[in-house]
Amino acid sequence: MLQINDALNLDDFYKVLFENTEVQTSSQSIEKLDASFKFLKEFSKNKVIYGVNTGFGPMAQYKIKEKDRIELQYNLIRSHSSGSGKAMEPLYVKALMLARLNTLSLGKSGVHISVAEVMEQLINKNITPLIFDHGGVGASGDLVQLAHLALVLIGEGEVFYKGQRKNTKAVFAEENINPIKIKIREGLALMNGTSAMTGIGIVNIIFAKRMLNWSVFCSSVINEIVQAYDDHLSEELNSAKKHLGQQKIAEIMRNHLKDSKLTRDRNEHLYNDIADKNTYFKEKVQEYYSLRCVPQILGPVYDTLEHTAKILIEEVNSANDNPIIDVENKHVYHGGNFHGDYVALEMDKLKLVVTKLSMLAERQLNYLLNNKLNDILPPFVNLGKLGLNFGLQGAQFTAVSTTAENQTLSNPMYVHSIPNNNDNQDIVSMGTNAASMTKTVIDNAFEVLSIEVITIVQALHYLDFDNKLSQKTREILDELNKIIPKIKEDIPLYKINAKVKDYLRNKEVY
Repeated sequence: MLQINDALNLDDFYKVLFENTEVQTSSQSIEKLDASFKFLKEFSKNKVIYGVNTGFGPMAQYKIKEKDRIELQYNLIRSHSSGSGKAMEPLYVKALMLARLNTLSLGKSGVHISVAEVMEQLINKNITPLIFDHGGVGASGDLVQLAHLALVLIGEGEVFYKGQRKNTKAVFAEENINPIKIKIREGLALMNGTSAMTGIGIVNIIFAKRMLNWSVFCSSVINEIVQAYDDHLSEELNSAKKHLGQQKIAEIMRNHLKDSKLTRDRNEHLYNDIADKNTYFKEKVQEYYSLRCVPQILGPVYDTLEHTAKILIEEVNSANDNPIIDVENKHVYHGGNFHGDYVALEMDKLKLVVTKLSMLAERQLNYLLNNKLNDILPPFVNLGKLGLNFGLQGAQFTAVSTTAENQTLSNPMYVHSIPNNNDNQDIVSMGTNAASMTKTVIDNAFEVLSIEVITIVQALHYLDFDNKLSQKTREILDELNKIIPKIKEDIPLYKINAKVKDYLRNKEVY
């Protein structure tokens, strides 16, 4: 059982999302929620507080009568449940809910404790609200996406439950769940925050970290395939640059290849009198950049992932609402903590480095497929009859096409603000769009990597290196051979592509 106590980390999200660990709001958080609710109830008497007794956005100039305050919250939720596009996948919705539950549990939003109780039940029972990809502009919070969450919490709208899309009311009745109690500002508190972009972003980070490891794996194995010199991975060379990510990637690759009998020591081949007498070297003195510069290319990816994860966890453990209820200082502060610029910028940075990773995979793939470049494999790693069979020729088109899409999608959302809401929201983050586009870029990159992995497996069939390969390569290759056949005759590859992509998304390699 994971205790919600305002200090979640990435591992906590992993446990809830991928291991179905249940959550429970800690007693300390319940006390904070209750104290915040009771304070706001008293403090708001005879005062004008945004979203409690005023309209919303540019309509905040209108005072709301006491008798209409509860209806105001319901009106806000229902009117903003206006998303469109694809339904968000349940995994991402669950991350969104966990992020929102945690930030509300800080006790700075003045919500009734029933909000936490119902959200706990939804998370633990894998009941995920119907939320759409399109709608959030990422300032004044992820209003539209979070409105769909709030709609379910009041017992309306639709949910995904046991693999089916159902009416919330029916599922609540089946699971004996009572809707939340709207008392003061529960509608606004649920909607006015960055939890959609942050929840999507955290899942993005988890998958991106896994993807980076697979890219390192592919890069390591290709070094074995081409029997590359090993000094470009040396600690001495990489420590000459001060970047932690570069040093880390080189270290992982060295560990992977430490017992390989294929990578070569430059001292034995080029640093001797015999080599010095040659006037032309048929074998490359240095490898192409896509093989030799992996630490320098994937190092920035590593560093970006680490920083982005840090920012997202800071956002999850922050109060991203407006206004902020401060029980300790007995005050209510109006501002813009709902603004998603921190997350938007990190998502743009993340999709940029993931696109670069997919470009590296595509170039490595091209190296393997182009016999004029590698000089050791048949064209398109064709294990059949040249001219009659095609090998991985068709799959390369898919990899190139998908990489090109990533390059276009990598244009930033962070600087694409469009004023809206009668210009009340005159500069916005577009963080939810950024997070959703990054999700697509990551999904695409897994497709490119899956084709690279299939090609690597075929290359190893052809070369038949047996026990010369490193132990790590052999371990993973044994698993990959269970899902990737030796492709000699031409067969449709789309099912294999999909199976390998799914494997890479769900399997840790290091």
